[in-house]
Formats: sequence, C-alpha cells, structure tokens
Amino acid sequence: MDIEIGSWINHRQQLGEHAVPVFEPATGAVYARLHEADAAIIEHAITGAEAAFPGWSGLRTSERAHWLNQLADALESELETFAQAETRDTGKPITLTRSIEIPRAISNLRFFASAATQFASECHFGEAGLNYTLRAPLGVVGTISPWNLPLYLLTWKIAPALAAGNCVVAKPSEVTPLTAHLLGRLAADIGFPEGVLQIIQGTGAEAGSRLVGDPRIKAVSFTGSTAVGRQIAVRCAEHLKKSSLELGGKNAVLVFADAPREGLFDTLIRSSFQNAGQICLCGSRILVERSFHDEFVAEFVRRAQALRPGDPQDETTRLGAVVSAAHHQKILAALDLARSEGATILCGGAAATMTREFEGGWFIEPTVITGLGPACQTNQAEIFGPVVTIQAFDTETEALALANATRYGLAAQVWTSHLQRAHRLAGELAAGIVWVNTWMMRDLRTPFGGMRESGLGREGGLDALRFFTEPKNVCLAP
Repeated sequence: MDIEIGSWINHRQQLGEHAVPVFEPATGAVYARLHEADAAIIEHAITGAEAAFPGWSGLRTSERAHWLNQLADALESELETFAQAETRDTGKPITLTRSIEIPRAISNLRFFASAATQFASECHFGEAGLNYTLRAPLGVVGTISPWNLPLYLLTWKIAPALAAGNCVVAKPSEVTPLTAHLLGRLAADIGFPEGVLQIIQGTGAEAGSRLVGDPRIKAVSFTGSTAVGRQIAVRCAEHLKKSSLELGGKNAVLVFADAPREGLFDTLIRSSFQNAGQICLCGSRILVERSFHDEFVAEFVRRAQALRPGDPQDETTRLGAVVSAAHHQKILAALDLARSEGATILCGGAAATMTREFEGGWFIEPTVITGLGPACQTNQAEIFGPVVTIQAFDTETEALALANATRYGLAAQVWTSHLQRAHRLAGELAAGIVWVNTWMMRDLRTPFGGMRESGLGREGGLDALRFFTEPKNVCLAP
C-alpha cells in the first residue's frame, strides 16, 4: 500500500480523518487508502466553488474552451500513466484503457470545449414581439460518476458543466478513485482556475449524500444503479433542483436470420463481455430467430470459451477482473439463482481458475445461459458481469415483446438486412439508444440516456449543455 488518496480542493489535496482501503481487482491486494471527505472538506469544496463561479462564468466561452483543451492536452501527454492507473484500479485490460477509455476522456473534454462555442440559443419573431432566450450557467453543480468507466464518465459529466460556465464538485466512485485523483493533480499542475473543479473522494452514503443534499448544489448528474438513482431523485426533488440520472439496463440484442454475418460474432462477443460485462450498454439478453438459433449458439459459445480471463497488464488479454469482491460475489450469486431457475449453462458459470499471481483476484468465466424465459429473475435483474442469456423467437412481434419485457429501457441492438424491419423495430423498442448492425458507435452530439427505470434526462451534445444551464426568455415589444 503506497498511495494516499484524498480530495482535491482549490488545487490542494485534503485528507480526511477516516480512510478505507482501495483494492486492486486483479490480485485482491490493497494498494491505496482513500480518505473520506468529511463535512468540513465538502463545505470547503462548495464554498471554494461558489467563490470561483463569478470569475469562471464571466469568461468568454472561447476562454473556457481554451482551459478545457489545456486540460485535455495535459491528460493526453500522460495517457499511459492514466491508462496504467485505470487498469490497476478497475482490473480491466490495458488495451482497453489505453486505446478506448482514456482517449475517450480526452475526447469528452475536447468535444464540449468545441460544442460550447457553437451553443446557439433560440429566437422567435412574428407572433408576439421579438423573443430571444438566454441560457445562463446554474452555479455550482454536483456530479457523481461510477466505477465501471471511471475517468471516461467523470469527464463526460464535468466537461459540459464546465463548458457551460458552472463550477463543479465531482465525486468519483470510492471503488475506483485513482484516475480522478490524478486528474485533480493534473488540473493543479497546469494552473486550471482555482475552485472551478473540486474533486471530493468518499462513499456515496457519506460524501455523495452530503453533496446531493446541499441546497447550494444547483443540479446533480448521476450515473449508477437504479436504486441509488431513485434516492437521488427524491433528495433533489426536496430542494427542487435538477437531476440527470443514467441508470441500469438489461439490454436486448435482436438477431434475425438475415443478419449480416460480417462482424456479427466479433461485435456480439464485445457487446457481451467487454469490460467483463460491466458496461451499462452491454447486451445481456440475446434474442435469436429460431431458424438461426442453433448455428448462432454453437458459434457464440465457441468464441466465448476462447475468451479466457488473464493478466490485465498483458496486451493479449481481452477479459480482465470484475471490480470488487462484493461485485464478484453478487455475480456468482446471480449464477446460482440462474441454476435454481432451471438454466442450462453452456459455458462458464463460475469463478475463473487463475495462476498463482492472480489467485486472490476477482475473475469470472464468460458465461452463456439458455433455457430461461423472459419472466425469470436472470432475464429481469441487472447482473452487470460477463453473463448473457440466449432466447429463441419465431416472429418479429415475439422478438419485440421479449425485448421490451423488462422494467429497463437503456439500449438495444437490431441485427438484420431488412431495412424496413430495422426502422420499424427502432421506433418500437423501449430503449434510449438503438444500434442497427453495430454496437457502441457513438456520435457525441447525440442524446444519450434511457427510459423506464434506466433513467431520467439525456446527456451528450446540446442536451448536456441545456441541462447545465437555465433558460430565460426575453420579450421585446415590436
């Protein structure tokens, strides 16, 4: 254990009195201590952000964009350091953090730096005078980001908030705090305006709850579980403050017999098992047209069995550890439940057997399950691990009913060569995003979020900038 992780307030690290261990998922060993932000530290963070707000919001948009690009440049210059830290903190393969997740964090900063300079407002004329809309920053806002994509989703929230002129108090997950800690240090190193970005470390029950409940926090953007999101919505409603909630998913993948074969299995193995299935957009319920079902299952299982958990630092590894001991046990309990529900486990279904160096780590074999209907818990509850179920369907109507047979509505995939079918299903699926013959292609200008119990509101593009601003209409007499 060699790292002390505290909160970054006004470019200085502050260590709370209470500290908890931080574990390396690949080995199960403690490598750092996380100091909980107590009431005094959070008070310091918010008052510092309030003091910084007039100056930051008073900058020209291009000047704020310049600072975001400066932060992106500094992050890019230390990409390898951040990738190594993210892999150590999460247990995911270094190829993933190096080629996708840290670069995406850089892109988030750059995208919203540019988007803010193009953020136009509405003007209406010809009905009742001349009307134009001002969009002012809210003030000090809070962001709470999860452990599965730590820096990727932290920057996805802070970038639009800062670009729009707000000051941010950001709380990363206590399970994966390292890259947020490094970002706080990086902001201090480049002289990012003091107080504009405050990073508080700690648990959701303590630091997160204090942040959400403080009336000086004008909005909260949260990504995490549906259960916690529901609690945050209630707390925000008490103060009539804005909340954006990106929550759980139980995403359906609809595979028709005429699905294009090129890239099909490569993509579906990724969408099932990337980051050990710990991505809210992973396809955990695969629905296959019956005439293609047996052929599909045989090939999918063959490829899943070839995906062996391994050392996250090995560049050939494609499946790393899951994030914590608690999550490891949760996934194994879900597999036991699947067996009790009558599942047929075609591959996986257990903790992975690892070499001596990684015996204490939290690895799970990629698991493929058949034989369960849509109403069982295995097809209803979010497992959030390297676990997928496969169900057969006979008609498009049945496929749609199976896909929509959950309380979630985050993402879906449709694999077909039939253009009209693709458009028809995209319109009828209860999902905030639908991919057709692909997965995880992301244009950052598009609205992102879910419906039903997958969340409230949308992130990305103009939707994010609108969330972090307050519209005011001005009407001039003709």
